[in-house]
Amino acid sequence: YNPAAGFDQIRAAYEFAAAHHAGQNRKDGSPFVTHPLAVAQIVAEELHLDTESIVAALLHDTVEDTSVSLDQLKGLFGETVADLVDGVTKLTNVKVASMDEKQAWNLRKMFLAMSHDIRVVIIKLADRLHNMRTLAALPPDRRLFKARETMDVYAPLADRLGISSIKWELEDLAFFWLEPEEYQRVARMVQDSRAQREDDAEAAIKTLDDELK
Repeated sequence: YNPAAGFDQIRAAYEFAAAHHAGQNRKDGSPFVTHPLAVAQIVAEELHLDTESIVAALLHDTVEDTSVSLDQLKGLFGETVADLVDGVTKLTNVKVASMDEKQAWNLRKMFLAMSHDIRVVIIKLADRLHNMRTLAALPPDRRLFKARETMDVYAPLADRLGISSIKWELEDLAFFWLEPEEYQRVARMVQDSRAQREDDAEAAIKTLDDELK
């Protein structure tokens, strides 16, 4: 693995995405390219995935939202990156009009079945995480639907894959929009940071483990 080559590919992917998303804006008015850049940062800094995943994260909306084709991506960035982008695009295009427990279960099952490379689901989770972090820009009805979808589909997927930090944040963000008063009540009750609670849990586990041994 050549880190310099990986950096060059990531920079090329960002420049490609910026050029093709030029003139597009998000709901909050920010340049659209800030979204794939944020998703790539989550993939790189929080999930520690490989160069191909970072590149695919930067490019994940180009096929859906611009004139770019999968063949173009394959020629420029390789077949694996193109396949990852194609997978994320297919997951994004799965639309539902309403959400109930059975529909949520079917969606989780479908997402895993459609993704021959699990990195597709992980990139999609990063995509949803950034969208949830910026959910305030959507109209109220869309906020509630996205929050419910996140709670019922994406957070359980993150849990299934063992990505606890993403699961927790997705649940927290969804809870904030679904039950704002209850969220504030719980927030007041819980003063410790999540990191501190994790440290406390780890210390308790070690104590119990030592005593049991």
